[in-house]
Amino acid sequence: MHIPDGFLSAEVAATAGAVAVAALACSLRRADAALDDRRVPLVGVTGAFVFAAQMLNFPVAGGTSGHFLGAALAAILLGPWLACLVMVVVLGTQAFVFADGGITALGANVLNMGVLGALGTGGLMLLARRVLGRLGVRSRGALLAIAAAGAWLAVMAGAAATALQLAISGTVPLGTVLPAMLGVHVAIGVGEAVITVAAVSAVLATRPDLIAMADLHAAEIGRPAPSPMAS
Repeated sequence: MHIPDGFLSAEVAATAGAVAVAALACSLRRADAALDDRRVPLVGVTGAFVFAAQMLNFPVAGGTSGHFLGAALAAILLGPWLACLVMVVVLGTQAFVFADGGITALGANVLNMGVLGALGTGGLMLLARRVLGRLGVRSRGALLAIAAAGAWLAVMAGAAATALQLAISGTVPLGTVLPAMLGVHVAIGVGEAVITVAAVSAVLATRPDLIAMADLHAAEIGRPAPSPMAS
């Protein structure tokens, strides 16, 4: 999903970059309030895990391959705004150090693979907290189901945004690129969901208090939990 240099028009690259910078600015403003001694190590570990996982590709049908994005996982563990910050660092490092994605397209790549997934999952977390809270549902299964849905939707949203940007730039017709991107990323999204659920399950088994979304299963662990949107 990394867009190389030369694939986006200047207008599309600038617009996507402006949105990414705005998300980064919001993340930085919220970082002081969200970060504490307990969460700082988790931010580093999450960033390192997402960075390493993104470097590993798995095969998809038709000779294509995909890789883990991690925006949904970061949002579940850290909250949406800190997740945006982590994704900016990860994708920026990949672009400048490993030439994975173009420099001129960095804003678009951050928006597609980071901001949309992080904020989209954060919105899903908030909606789930309200709906499931009214229904009295506070279970581990609900948490993992939302994690899986958020991860899959994050991939699909990023793929759709990439296709739209390429089409608006005049690189590929929308009728060609959108079905191709969504068709491939349906399977990639399933892989994203599996990895995300496995990672969240591992954290639940050891330190459930570190999960920003932990209030959905707080009744099971018998302790108060932070608000999922607090960070």
